[in-house]
Amino acid sequence: MSEWIDISQPLNEKVAVWTNDTPFSYKINWSKEQSGSVNVGQIKMSLHTGTHIDAPFHFQNEGEKVADLNINQFIGKARVVVVKDQEKIDVKTLSGLELDSVERLIIRTDAWVNREVFPSSIPYIDKGVASYLYEKGIFLLGLDLPSIDPLDSKELVAHHEFSNYGINILEGLVLDEIMPGDYELIALPLPITDGDGSPTRAVLKRY
Repeated sequence: MSEWIDISQPLNEKVAVWTNDTPFSYKINWSKEQSGSVNVGQIKMSLHTGTHIDAPFHFQNEGEKVADLNINQFIGKARVVVVKDQEKIDVKTLSGLELDSVERLIIRTDAWVNREVFPSSIPYIDKGVASYLYEKGIFLLGLDLPSIDPLDSKELVAHHEFSNYGINILEGLVLDEIMPGDYELIALPLPITDGDGSPTRAVLKRY
């Protein structure tokens, strides 16, 4: 029987964060010695640290927030594909892959090697990909990068296009040892009512 594979980044003080964003920290806020019975921890972090989803509110003031998203789209059959050594991932790149009957697509790029250091550049998702994936019936894109847009982008073209086509975004996955193929995916965000994103515990199980 296949076992679940954790494809989430560990959350600790070594996890890389965006420039000027909130670093991850954990502390015992109330110790067992103080309480007489339990340790109670406290975390401080950005909602876009490590493995996380983006809600449209992240880049659109009128966009859906985390708790508005359809959780069913983050659970179910997913296909993992490998796309390496690309400056960008465009429709031409994806047209060479078998994506028929795929609803959740996970792209392994191997471009973010040391996740304790934020990358200086990444292969980004090109304009037009959202439309192409939508026509295929895909409603979730996951990848092993901190963003689907260039890291210095202010326009966030891919984020806006994906939102316009109702395609959810799952970023920061750990796919180093994941082979191409079909898997069962669970990548549930927390029900943060007003959240622009959410940390996610993402796992795969091979079909």
